[in-house]
Amino acid sequence: MWPPPVWLMRQAGRFLPEFRALREKADFLTRCMTPDMAAEITLQPIRRFAMDGAILFSDILILPWAMGQSLEFIEKRGPVLTPIRSRADLDRLDPKRIAERTAPVAETLRRVRNALGEQVGAAAPDTVTLIGFAGAPFTVSCYMVDGGSSKEFAQTRLMAFREPALFDRLIDLLTETTATMLADQIEAGAQAVMLFDSWSGLLPPQEFRRHVINPSRQIVTFLKERYPDVPVIGFPRLAGVMAPEYARETGVDAMALDTGADLATVASQVRSDLVLQGNLDPVAVLAGGEAMVREALAIREAGRGRSHVFNLGHGVLPETPTEHVGELIAALRTV
Repeated sequence: MWPPPVWLMRQAGRFLPEFRALREKADFLTRCMTPDMAAEITLQPIRRFAMDGAILFSDILILPWAMGQSLEFIEKRGPVLTPIRSRADLDRLDPKRIAERTAPVAETLRRVRNALGEQVGAAAPDTVTLIGFAGAPFTVSCYMVDGGSSKEFAQTRLMAFREPALFDRLIDLLTETTATMLADQIEAGAQAVMLFDSWSGLLPPQEFRRHVINPSRQIVTFLKERYPDVPVIGFPRLAGVMAPEYARETGVDAMALDTGADLATVASQVRSDLVLQGNLDPVAVLAGGEAMVREALAIREAGRGRSHVFNLGHGVLPETPTEHVGELIAALRTV
């Protein structure tokens, strides 16, 4: 397909004035769990830029919150959770609560799917792909064990080495519940789903295989048995040399690349039918102008001749001028 389809991670976010207006009305978790607001935020970049993909407005930490782990989003600090550090802490989580507590997310997906159908007309309801998502087990475990954001997630990695049985139990719980939650999103209208493993690059190869590849494979297998035609996108951020093995062993239909990956090199290392997604540096969009366009078109050209979805290597930065995103989309759609 030429030009390639395009959507951007964090395309529904703080760089949009319409998002900032809604932000004044409710805190982050309330916005995620209020279908009217979450659907509106999901649709904002579609209306403004006519993106080819609409990604659900939610958060990867909705899952532990739904199981009963405390969660608060603090301005300029990020998420804060009561850390999971023992078997007793883990046993207090209740996966039976997930379906009820995430029901608003399913309702958001239904509303967005209906809105997209009305927007593009009944004759072509799938012009814009609705994308659901979840955090991959290792990345979600990082926040659950460390209790919030970190550069190194030392407590999580220590648990994996010092208490492997306990950490495996947490990863197993997250693998099962993530697969079920993504299935629920598909039932509610998601046409593709994405697994964000934002912190996979922290792990050495053997731990990467154990805590990134293996759980992702189980999730993909679960979903493919039930929804063989629904694409699964994996994002093993900062995987480096492990990315081709991830692509081969997990069974994902598409792999998103981070900013540091060379698309042409990765393309030569993976199967030809694997869709590659990415991977413009978000800072290039912040800069805008000729540099942004040059870098974007180089990535577009690197993806020519294979299945490629243009995206960023990470999310749109909050301070990005809205017009820069518009200029990017226009440049990418120039034949």
